[in-house]
Amino acid sequence: MLSGISYWSLPGGLEGTCSLTTALQLAKEQQFDALELAIAPEGAIHVQLTEGECESMREQCDASGIRVNTLASGMSWAFNPVSNDESVRSESIRLHSEAIRRAAWLGCEALLYVPGVVTSPISPAERVRYDHAMDRAKYAVESLLKIAEECRVSLCIENVWNGFLYSPLELRDFIDGVSSDWLGVYFDAGNLLGYQQHPPDWIQLLGSRIKRVHVKGYRDVFGFAGNYEFCELDEGDVPLEETIEALREIGYDGTVVAEMLPFQEGRLERTATTLNALLKAVVT
Repeated sequence: MLSGISYWSLPGGLEGTCSLTTALQLAKEQQFDALELAIAPEGAIHVQLTEGECESMREQCDASGIRVNTLASGMSWAFNPVSNDESVRSESIRLHSEAIRRAAWLGCEALLYVPGVVTSPISPAERVRYDHAMDRAKYAVESLLKIAEECRVSLCIENVWNGFLYSPLELRDFIDGVSSDWLGVYFDAGNLLGYQQHPPDWIQLLGSRIKRVHVKGYRDVFGFAGNYEFCELDEGDVPLEETIEALREIGYDGTVVAEMLPFQEGRLERTATTLNALLKAVVT
């Protein structure tokens, strides 16, 4: 397995202002094996990039020695693919189709995709009936897979706080129901703790459907009010060693990308040290 860092973890990453040059430099300085880029309607990496611009970026990535084989999209939060508004759903499909094309041009093998938002603390205004969301999510995925198969980019559904597909059995059946080798799971171990799930169990149940992996520092502060917080990778409640061991057991050998939010001074160095040591200890 290879250690990676998310573009969103870098200074200016969430805002889309971190240049590719800076992102690659930071990843290399901290001795990550890989960098996960992120695409948005606007910013350093956006859906209007030309093929030539993407090829130049790809050459820059190749020359850096840092693997750049995944592209993340958070566009579903603003352009919900299961929205009650048909125009929003159509725009989401359009934007993600463009993202898949840019992923291919950049040399990325997989796109992180949020399949829809039923309700979420991230998008509190969303309220979509679950059965409607399911039908719309399938339509969107099937539409996007036509582009993904053509571009040879895996569409990877992330488990995230979107009020949708919160069971490993449901997610497994959703993937199997579409029946495409280009559809898989972008497994986020930290996100599962937000809805009281155990990451190694999900890994065993999803198996080879897992195409890419995120880790993060997360812990609950449980009480009558209830609370949570993101934290350093080695301080949270995520069972990291068990998670990596479970990934090894299913034969996963791809990138393990740390998504550490928000950016803080010293966090990249600490994350790299923790993640590289963890992968070395478990895999060997």
